[in-house]
Amino acid sequence: MKNVIAKIRDIWAAKEIRAKLIFTAFILLIYRLGAAIPVPYVSSGITSSFQQLYGGTILEYLNILSGTALSEATLFALSISPYITASIVIQLLTVAIPPWQRMSKEEDGKKKLTQYTRIATILLALLTSFAYYRILSQNSWLTPTDVPEVFRAIVIIACFTAGSSIIMWMGEKINESGIGNGISMILFANILSRGGSVALGLWRIFSDWGIWTAVAVVGLVAVVVLIGFVVFITNSERRIPIQYAKRVVGRKMYGGQNTNLPLKLNMSGVMPIIFASSIVSLPATIALFFGVTSKSEGLAGAFLSAFEATSPIYIVAYIVLIVLFSYFYILISFDPVEVSNNLKKNGGTVLGIRPGAPTAAFIKKILNRITLLGALFLSVVAGLPLIINAIASAFNVTALSGLAFGGSSLLIVVGVALETYRAIEAQMSMRHYKGFLQ
Repeated sequence: MKNVIAKIRDIWAAKEIRAKLIFTAFILLIYRLGAAIPVPYVSSGITSSFQQLYGGTILEYLNILSGTALSEATLFALSISPYITASIVIQLLTVAIPPWQRMSKEEDGKKKLTQYTRIATILLALLTSFAYYRILSQNSWLTPTDVPEVFRAIVIIACFTAGSSIIMWMGEKINESGIGNGISMILFANILSRGGSVALGLWRIFSDWGIWTAVAVVGLVAVVVLIGFVVFITNSERRIPIQYAKRVVGRKMYGGQNTNLPLKLNMSGVMPIIFASSIVSLPATIALFFGVTSKSEGLAGAFLSAFEATSPIYIVAYIVLIVLFSYFYILISFDPVEVSNNLKKNGGTVLGIRPGAPTAAFIKKILNRITLLGALFLSVVAGLPLIINAIASAFNVTALSGLAFGGSSLLIVVGVALETYRAIEAQMSMRHYKGFLQ
């Protein structure tokens, strides 16, 4: 405990890091204020009706990611979903289109791709805003007024779209002037903002069952164990031994030491879960764009009900997408050939493996294995609560519906917390080295 307090004191004593932390907290505060500003012409009774109609569906998950802003129809109701979806689309196109792939390796090209992502975010926000407007109109969640229907629609859609644009700007500002991971930090704040209401809801449920004390103790122990397990897996790594050849330069000898190449077991972090949740929510968004809900009659309603959180199709698609995006994220963020070439240039070799192509093939083989383990870990933690919720729903146990997205939320919170800690540690190390060199 003393070490933790001393670490916090050291971080706060660093002027540059303190300024970044204050700036990040300020941006998140502004975001939470925007998430509480209601959009014009929306009824105040939307929250309770939203939970009754869409509890346990993908819209509930989107509501979690928005920090309940979606169920309250506030300025930031769409949250980060349009930006994440746009980022996925641009990254997929970057891998598929060779000119864009070359652009991604240049500084000017990266700026152009960032601009494309911004444009795609606004377009997706417009489509999603229109879809959400249709939901509000269909469920009579709009206040009666003499204002023309077209003008009211334009105002609501413009507010939602502007909110998504502001969130995108906030995330970029945290990256530039804050502690980094802007979008992840916003998502982290959204999930934590629901902590109090979730705890209160569970307390009421288990109090009614008369087993509150036992469940509280068991639940607390389970959460602590699960968090420890997530932290352990997140920090686990496979170390490939590296041997550097000896070189004589003048009268000095360089190299000859043994080191290792660390490959994290869960190198992709929480990004596969965020990507998978955004993609799997597209069918619901498209269906709602045409005014269709899971309770609608006909083929369209049956199609949308297949993508509810309790549906086997949704669960299987969600898990498969997590695995696929785990490999995809590694594909665009880690190049074994480049690592092999860098080792060869610096006189490094993997013990027992020839330099060049054999080294790249060996690293790729190890990377595929640990990526599979990391993907399975993410699938179990994020998918198991969905399976439990589906079973509970089959037996009409609606009290456990809030458990559906608990695993993915926990992974996101723990993952973002660890990433933020590592970012602060890196900045502290740079600060100490800077002071030493001066």
